[in-house]
Amino acid sequence: MVTARTSTPSASTASPRRPDAHSAWVRMPSGRYINLFDPTFADIDDEDVAIGLSRTFRWGGHSKWSLPMSVAQHSLLVLEIRRNQSTLDTATALRELLHDAEEGLVGFDPISPLKPVLGTDFLQLMERMQKMLFAKYGISWWTSSGKSQHKKADILAAASEAIHIAGWSVEEVRRILGITVTPLQDDPLTARYGGTPWEPWPMEVAAQRFLETLHQLLDQHHQR
Repeated sequence: MVTARTSTPSASTASPRRPDAHSAWVRMPSGRYINLFDPTFADIDDEDVAIGLSRTFRWGGHSKWSLPMSVAQHSLLVLEIRRNQSTLDTATALRELLHDAEEGLVGFDPISPLKPVLGTDFLQLMERMQKMLFAKYGISWWTSSGKSQHKKADILAAASEAIHIAGWSVEEVRRILGITVTPLQDDPLTARYGGTPWEPWPMEVAAQRFLETLHQLLDQHHQR
């Protein structure tokens, strides 16, 4: 099970310098410190990413279930949708799994209508972190075709989550959210993990499943 760890500061976990206008420091469960304005490979720990995503929630944290849906579970859902559509090479699978990984560092998944309000500086920050994470894990940036296929799967996941997890009706999803794709009825994740379809996982379960998938894909990627 993935659990938050305690650690004694070392060369990689030493306390950061005094904050300034060019720093936004976050202390991760591993004891590492990350400047969100300038993250480095050495700052990134696999468990930190998994735990962060499991504690960051979709739909503003709202849910018709007793728990909200984590971004970790959403990431696995998008990956499973893509796998059901076509055979993925490991780099593509990693991109799908890590498509929102930067949100686990920030601890924030803004609902789509908020993104323009947050502004270009925020969106550029998130893109820089995503590019750093892709480079950290040895995968190239999106191609236009790959990004298009990903967005279709991401929107399908969103339409399905809106109904089965957040509690919107099909008509509301189309009229209010502006998502016109037909949502899934069957939860793709139950075929792999079992459980109650569309039920949000506890944070510890989401973190463990995300981490296991990440390590499986990284092992395959490094064996190429």
